[in-house]
Amino acid sequence: MNTARATTEAPLHFVDPRHFKANTREAVDDAHLRRSFRSAMDFLQAKRAAHFEDGAAFEALRGVGEAIRQYSLSRLPDLLELLERRLTERGVQVHWAATPDEANAIFLALAREHGATGMIKGKSMVSEEIELNHRMAEHGVQCLESDMGEYIVQLAGERPSHIIMPAIHKTKQQIAELFAQHIPDTPYTEDVDELIAIGRQVLRNEFRDAKIGVSGVNFLVAETGSLVLVENEGNGRMCTTVPELHIAITGIEKVVQRFEHVLPLFSLLTRSATGQAVTTYLNVITGPRREGELDGPKQLHLILLDNGRSQAYADADFRSTLQCIRCGACMNHCPVYARIGGLAYGTTYPGPIGAIISPHLLGLEPTQDLPTASSLCGACSEVCPVGIPIPDLLVQLRRAARHDAEPGHTPLAGQASAKDWKEALAWKAWAWLNEHPLVYRWALRLGHRLRGLTPPWQAGWTAHRTPLRLARRGLRDRLPKGVE
Repeated sequence: MNTARATTEAPLHFVDPRHFKANTREAVDDAHLRRSFRSAMDFLQAKRAAHFEDGAAFEALRGVGEAIRQYSLSRLPDLLELLERRLTERGVQVHWAATPDEANAIFLALAREHGATGMIKGKSMVSEEIELNHRMAEHGVQCLESDMGEYIVQLAGERPSHIIMPAIHKTKQQIAELFAQHIPDTPYTEDVDELIAIGRQVLRNEFRDAKIGVSGVNFLVAETGSLVLVENEGNGRMCTTVPELHIAITGIEKVVQRFEHVLPLFSLLTRSATGQAVTTYLNVITGPRREGELDGPKQLHLILLDNGRSQAYADADFRSTLQCIRCGACMNHCPVYARIGGLAYGTTYPGPIGAIISPHLLGLEPTQDLPTASSLCGACSEVCPVGIPIPDLLVQLRRAARHDAEPGHTPLAGQASAKDWKEALAWKAWAWLNEHPLVYRWALRLGHRLRGLTPPWQAGWTAHRTPLRLARRGLRDRLPKGVE
């Protein structure tokens, strides 16, 4: 797989979420990026609105979707056990991975067992989450993205900048340069149809030769043991039918009980994500190739990844995070995301959904600034098709990053990593003063008299505001005597 080898061995141009503030300043200064994202978000908002013109109908359908996701999560352990039984009965081999390292070890073991030196991949954000491509490349196994957007960002050595449209930040000129540079004997062209045809031809040859096909999963149906994949390009169908071995990977939260539960979620997903009534392909996979069937893999493996999801599940305050169906609507309507794009976040999942799920996947220490990247305008929660209270979760994560867990609550990974001892000391002093009225009054009078010594710099407050300064006379002094 020469095409894949040329890309996955290149260094990653990943940004660190710890540098989020610096990343945002750089993104805001990029006028072209801002124009591109603004026009793209306006386009996607308009397409979604055209399919949800009736607000009451949307609220009714959203209520169904939210109820399905909450019901599924309330029975998550039981549904996962049922799913494993049904899949095993149908010849699917189920693997459990607590961490990205465990998931990558399973992929590597299967590749070595089958003598595979390459994999062809359909779109999978969870595979991005575990950095599958580069972890496999370290062991000589080359992974090639077959989704056109993912293929483009793989050539560029970048993360996807959007859940649904990975290369939305790229211009046709940049894509033309990537193709001319990385694909042998490819002339420079800015014709979009020609670029698509070039990419399609490269990928078509790779489907035929790959021993392993990799895919994500949109929904897992416990009662039927089915994997449901939603796509538009047909590459997902090729990845799951042409290679001899199909490995699917997804998060443990994607399970629903019955196939009837998929239909409302599918309707919400397609309309919210790309403004389509339906996508081009809806793939339902229930086991490997059976006797007499002409296509399909000889073996099918499913990897169920935790990677911090059980932390969100265990906390009643954060469990609704797992309702997400990865439509990206919250990104399309977020004023912050529209101005900085997805790469600035430095995480697999950018935008509002990334700000609430990344702290569970990576811990609060490297992601402590992400929940603050919001005006709390509520646009994300208004369009979320499954009713996730994103602003509420952002506020809770902000508090968790700066304060210790409440008594009786299990701390999140990285809890209080942004705690400022000076701020904590100031609040303790404030609390002590308010508990001692005489000292409080004395300190307040002293503060009024020494107001001229107020420091002009007051930590983060004065970064965008004028310094806080006591008035010349307090309210108590202004009141008539005897009135308090």
